Amino acid sequence: MTATYYSAPAPVTRRIRGYFAPVSRATQTPVLFDPSQQGHCSLDAPPAPWIDLGWLQGFTRKPVSKSIPVLTGVPAAAQEQVRQTIEAQLTVQFQSWTKLTMALATGSQHMNVLVAANGASPAPLGAQASTAVSIQSGSTASTILLASTDAGKFSAGSIVVVDADYTGQTGYVGSPVSGAYVRQAIADIDYIRRVTFNVALVSQVTPTGLTLASPLIGGSPAAGAKLQAVSGFVDREGGCFYQEWSALFAMEGSQGERIFYHYPRLQPLSGAEEAVTPLDTKNRSGSSRVQLVGQFLALPITDPLDGERAVCYRSFLPASNALV
Repeated sequence: MTATYYSAPAPVTRRIRGYFAPVSRATQTPVLFDPSQQGHCSLDAPPAPWIDLGWLQGFTRKPVSKSIPVLTGVPAAAQEQVRQTIEAQLTVQFQSWTKLTMALATGSQHMNVLVAANGASPAPLGAQASTAVSIQSGSTASTILLASTDAGKFSAGSIVVVDADYTGQTGYVGSPVSGAYVRQAIADIDYIRRVTFNVALVSQVTPTGLTLASPLIGGSPAAGAKLQAVSGFVDREGGCFYQEWSALFAMEGSQGERIFYHYPRLQPLSGAEEAVTPLDTKNRSGSSRVQLVGQFLALPITDPLDGERAVCYRSFLPASNALV
């Protein structure tokens, strides 16, 4: 049979999906997206290390790069154009409040609220924490092995954090995502566990440890890592640290075509912000939905193909049998 080809209309999409991956701050290495190898992946199971943040709203991208003319002659006339600046901005609303979405919508450090020790003095980022417990060897990203006396301190449905003690080091801290930059040594032994992204929900407690509902994004715990209970999350307006992530946004058309926007490096452009939307048009019930708003500045990378600097890659994968 002869294949039927058709002219491709403008894509019709309903929603946009977002994925984020941590930039290695120590080596300044972003996560790259390869449309030739990853463009047809399942949108429900993105390739590692991309983290699926689900459907998003209010996706708005704004190119603000500037060009200037090169003038020659008398009187002067434009001979050609050159790039003066390379810059892009992005705004998106997240549909859920999670550790990661709160951090992405925050201008600075994002903290885990560790369960406080008995009698600890109040503090805005959480009081002195209860003592961390040691993790046994053989633990994985989904199963944390503990001494039986320690396992009994936790319950299914609770949140836990896994990372190393803070021992006075400076620079980027947190594994595998840099959660903060320490300029001078501080006194809190739990500081890394306050800022790390290695958090998860406990689905089951056994005599030998904890089973997690989702794997730790840092993988199997490193030797010497410890575990503490988390009661929530907190961030603050201010601070000198900037989150930095790689981002990928996907639109799937009604004919199976796909549009991808890949930002290798995104940093927050503003502080914490929310969008409050009434659930009914006249707001008679008084109920409103509170969504996190992320505003980002795209930072450049140097493309290894030809040395050009770029802040975003837009890819289009046509539908089957569509004319190009």
